[in-house]
Amino acid sequence: MTIRLPDAQGGLRTYEPRTEPLALTPGTPFTSRTVFSAAHVVADPYADVSPDSPAAVDWDATLAFRRHLWSHGLGVAEAMDTAQRGMGLDWAGAAELIRRSAAEARSVGGRIACGVGTDQITGGSLVEIRTAYEEQLALAEESGAQAILMASRALAAAARGPEDYLEVYGHLLRQSAEPVVLHWLGPMFDPALEGYWGSSDLDAATDTFLEVIAAHPDKVDGVKISLLDAQREIDLRRRLPQGVRCYTGDDFNYPELIAGDAKGFSHALLGIFDPLGPLAAEAVRVLDTGNTAGFRALLEPTVELSRHLFQTPTRFYKTGVVFLAWLAGHQTHFTMVGGLQSARSLPHFARAYELADGLGLFPDPKLAEERMKNLLSLYGVNQ
Repeated sequence: MTIRLPDAQGGLRTYEPRTEPLALTPGTPFTSRTVFSAAHVVADPYADVSPDSPAAVDWDATLAFRRHLWSHGLGVAEAMDTAQRGMGLDWAGAAELIRRSAAEARSVGGRIACGVGTDQITGGSLVEIRTAYEEQLALAEESGAQAILMASRALAAAARGPEDYLEVYGHLLRQSAEPVVLHWLGPMFDPALEGYWGSSDLDAATDTFLEVIAAHPDKVDGVKISLLDAQREIDLRRRLPQGVRCYTGDDFNYPELIAGDAKGFSHALLGIFDPLGPLAAEAVRVLDTGNTAGFRALLEPTVELSRHLFQTPTRFYKTGVVFLAWLAGHQTHFTMVGGLQSARSLPHFARAYELADGLGLFPDPKLAEERMKNLLSLYGVNQ
């Protein structure tokens, strides 16, 4: 069987899908790395909502996808940007997601960490921003989940300089019940976060970030770096206090960063591990045996797909993630909260399908092919 796919030049090309998926089975948690997949939410396609309405979530499908990730030994990073925080999922929806996912994690013994931010407000004073963070931190802790202190659009707008970040984060770390993960999300993921940590000079911002950690190393489990700059992450990783983990959020360079070097390595908290879950888990289990070459041989071929999904404008990578979840059979439809399924072009979807199929990511290649053909027909491409 073949399928005609559109290309970037406006033409059609013939592609022959593979007939067998990779043989990947669930397995035990990892021993050499701590690995989280930032998971997407599944919209309710029957809800009568508009793009600016509160999100309508299919809770059964959303939680089923988390059980899928846990079954392969992955942790779930919940209510992060992959779950469309600030891009279709508001705080009320995120709070419900945290409660439900944390309860599900307890029931199946899955590891979970949840995003804590300030998205219940759009701006305000430092006191108001701190109060918003505190509300979300309390919910995460009451749910029994590890907290991930996410970057705040409100703080980016209100902060006058590094001292305001030191004050707000210092206050939060002093009152957190358990060590948290600090998340540095670059402006390629969210333009409103330009100049985070008080400077657009990344060297100066890094110094402030490390100052926050150095003041409270016992309250920082790790840091998640999402700057898509491998060398900068490596340099920062080497400056972290003893015992503070570096979780890579670099969806362009994750194989080399997780593999590490003689001076250390990164753990992982990645959006790309949503579609790559079973394959990523298999690769890390190979790494657990000390076989770094085998790990890289499994994971490096996935980078082309990841770079495609996360291409500029990077913040729309969620569309490709959900698209692949639909093709893989994890949900029955390609609908997203906020109507974000329209954020990428048909040639983008076609290339994502081709790359994912080539990797063997679809448990049922025939189903994926049929769904891809259905999408193509909606765009007027007849087979």
